[in-house]
Amino acid sequence: MSFSPRFNLISGVNASGKTSLLEALAYLGRGKSFRGASTGNLIKHGEAEFLLYGEIDADHGAFSVGVKNSIDGLEVRVGGEGTSGTSALAEALPLQIIDPEVHNLISGGPELRRRFLDWVVFHVEHNYLLVWRKYRRVLKQRNAALRSRSAESVIRSWNVEFLELAGLIDQSRKRVLELSMDSLHEYGYALLEAPLSFEYQQGWAHGKDLAVALEDNLERDFHLGGTQLGPHRGDIKVGYSEHQARKLVSRGQQKLLASAMVLAATETAQASLERPLLLLLDDPAAELDGDSVDRLITSVAALGCQVIATTLDSTALMFPEKPKMFHVEQGLVTTAS
Repeated sequence: MSFSPRFNLISGVNASGKTSLLEALAYLGRGKSFRGASTGNLIKHGEAEFLLYGEIDADHGAFSVGVKNSIDGLEVRVGGEGTSGTSALAEALPLQIIDPEVHNLISGGPELRRRFLDWVVFHVEHNYLLVWRKYRRVLKQRNAALRSRSAESVIRSWNVEFLELAGLIDQSRKRVLELSMDSLHEYGYALLEAPLSFEYQQGWAHGKDLAVALEDNLERDFHLGGTQLGPHRGDIKVGYSEHQARKLVSRGQQKLLASAMVLAATETAQASLERPLLLLLDDPAAELDGDSVDRLITSVAALGCQVIATTLDSTALMFPEKPKMFHVEQGLVTTAS
């Protein structure tokens, strides 16, 4: 398939394979399913592996991206070169997704909002991934020492590096959230026509030094067998019309609010990377009225990114220019004339 650099629309009835197509595209940029599907469930019945291949047109020239996955593990190639991990995919094909489950960004647990914020930080501050990996390593060691009931002196010996890395992560998240704030407010008002608020919660008591908090919480950490305070417990508190959004808004409003966050993240990353991103929209009209869909598509179009959307009704999404049209039927994709 060859996609337009601006708008692409994939139509088809339910269960025809539209979302599977988006899932394959997203896999090339993430190395995992955005629906949470296991590797076994993604491999065709009777086969041992799957292979995805794509070519990306960039300002510095075209290059290839390939992903193979099987019971033996994930293999990634970017520009013909093998690489370990999925961060190379994220750099080669940065993308965001608005799907029918995007409302979980508001209604779900803090892990989703941490992941959302860390995605933006990854694309804005290019040393962030290294710091985060070091932090996860130290956190794992500290937790292992807690579970094995090591002496308090051993736990405190892990605190030194833990505190240094936690501070770097906390500062990066705060900087990037502040950098994104104008976009968050702009897209929030465009989609919901109401003021929104976004407050970073660092993962320990506000105004309290983390070193002091760790010491005060040491007995509880021993009891629970893990570190209860730190950036790995961070969150974003989202407010809608002065109320906590996850408790008070409808599912449709949650979808619009979460979509505003995704669009703001995309805009912030695009500004930092100085190139358009890929935005995947899986049935964006689901659970939204006509006016809300129009506001969403207008905001999406204003981003200037490449858009690939799926729809049951090809007339339901009004892009500012005619999209390249595809049709899926029983897994077979055809390009409309």
